[in-house]
Amino acid sequence: MKAAATPCLALLALFVLAGFAGIAAARPVDPENQSEIRRVIETQLDAFRRDDGETAFAQASPEVRARIGTAGKFMAMVRRAYAPVYRPREYDFQPAFALPDRTAQPVRFIGPDGNAVIGIYYMERQADGSWRIGGVDLLPVGERAI
Repeated sequence: MKAAATPCLALLALFVLAGFAGIAAARPVDPENQSEIRRVIETQLDAFRRDDGETAFAQASPEVRARIGTAGKFMAMVRRAYAPVYRPREYDFQPAFALPDRTAQPVRFIGPDGNAVIGIYYMERQADGSWRIGGVDLLPVGERAI
């Protein structure tokens, strides 16, 4: 089921992000940027696994860090509202795509409860060329792992 559902889920995420009219504007992200984006997200996921709030918080954009304030508040928010991201059973990266106003990296998660979600990571390019996470939306997909 995973192989068949995954492309449909990525397409659903694209519809949600771009709206029907913006689909034509979506374009793939080049392999170098795709790799860097994936590294940032995996660094954060690894930090969550180790309960390393400082490293996890450091992957967020400056705007997110300013809005939330501290690594402790960030970790509390993630534990409360983002359980599939905080403690995934498994995750699988989908192809990233660029829209005129943002770059998005969909990641399919199986959360601790066995429910699947697509996490849409909104990635922000920094002045130094690095990528940081500007936000994450979780989209339930109605799929449950055994």
